[in-house]
Order: sequence, then structure tokens, then C-alpha cells
Amino acid sequence: MCGTFSANFFVNVDGDRYERCSTCRATFLNPEQRLSIDDEHARYRLHRNDPGDKDYRRFLSKLAGPLLQRLPLLAKGLDYGCGPGPALACMLREAGHHVRLFDPLFFPDPEPLEDLYDFIVCAEVIEHFHRPAEEFARLNRMLLPGGWLALMTCFQTDDNRFAAWHYRRDPTHVVFFRETTLRFLARRFQWRCVIPRKDVALMQKSYDTTVMQKEACHA
Repeated sequence: MCGTFSANFFVNVDGDRYERCSTCRATFLNPEQRLSIDDEHARYRLHRNDPGDKDYRRFLSKLAGPLLQRLPLLAKGLDYGCGPGPALACMLREAGHHVRLFDPLFFPDPEPLEDLYDFIVCAEVIEHFHRPAEEFARLNRMLLPGGWLALMTCFQTDDNRFAAWHYRRDPTHVVFFRETTLRFLARRFQWRCVIPRKDVALMQKSYDTTVMQKEACHA
């Protein structure tokens, strides 16, 4: 995830081997034990993310609420990994923002990935990344200076409960983030990291990356 090669064995659960990076503290499933692409896609097709579901909207408001407080009027955004029912995009559009969609299975048109955005949302997405270092570099490239990358994922906290953790038991979840992992990621890309509530991180891209890099060198 962080571009280093410092992973060590963390735990074995029912034959699944998990590693942990000693640099960024991300925990991930051994790549050889991931589902096949076909099996992974079959599970995604079972998702019922209905934009009209009030309970699902309430869940997504954990991310939408803090993000909307920080966006300018008529901002341009991307729902990255939106799934079959882009409910979050609907909520942000209803708030007056323009939102494009990308999902490698359900909205695979790559054209939106060539654009630049005031914000990008990844709700319950980053835990599915097979190549997170590449994915975060791509997201950073698509963000305009001052733009926001809004992430929602269950933060991994208690190692003693990892084996029984519901989030781990989803076989499509292959990488798990601690708050320290996300803050490490922010430092890597010179983002400002805000944790407005549990399991939500807002990353703001610097208006002047050169200045941020100089500040980091003198910190």
C-alpha cells in the first residue's frame, strides 16, 4: 500500500494468511488467496445498494455529511467504485453537485478517469483494492489542488478480535486500514487528513504541493 516491501506475517485464520506492513501498518490477505475475478464479481452482483433505501442513505450520510460541509457550490466529483446502485452519487447530486461514476464492473467506461475533480468519494471501496498503491496514486492524479478524497471503510483496531471481525470475513475485503495507515498515506501524498467521525477519512490535496513538501522536510 505504501510502496515499501516490509510486510511480515500477522496471523493465519482458517487457512487464510494475513500479512502486515511494518511501515504503514496496513493488514492484507496474501495475494495468492484472493478470490478469482469471476467469484469476486459474482459476490458484488448480490449487493442491493438501492439509492431509494433510507437506511442505506443514512449509512452513507456518515461520509456525505462531513464532505458536503467542505465542498464549494456546484463542485465536480467522481464516485469511484460506485457499485450497481450509486446511492452516494445521487445524494451528492441532490445537494447540487455534479458527480460522474466509475466502477470496474458496473460502470467500466474509463473516460471519467481522464478528468479532474473537486472531490472523489470511495465509500466501502478501498478495502477491495488489489493494488492500493497504484489506486491511490491514480486518485491523487485526478484530484484538483484543494480537492477532497473522501474515504469510508471500517478502521482496523483490535488485533485480538481480527479473526472474528465481520469485515475480515467478507472474502472480497483484502486490505484493512488503521487510522495510522491512512495518516501515513496522507503524509506520502502531502494531503491534509481529517477524521471527522468513526470509519471516515477526508483527505485534502494541497493547493501547493511544493510548499507542502518543503514543510515536510523541515518538520
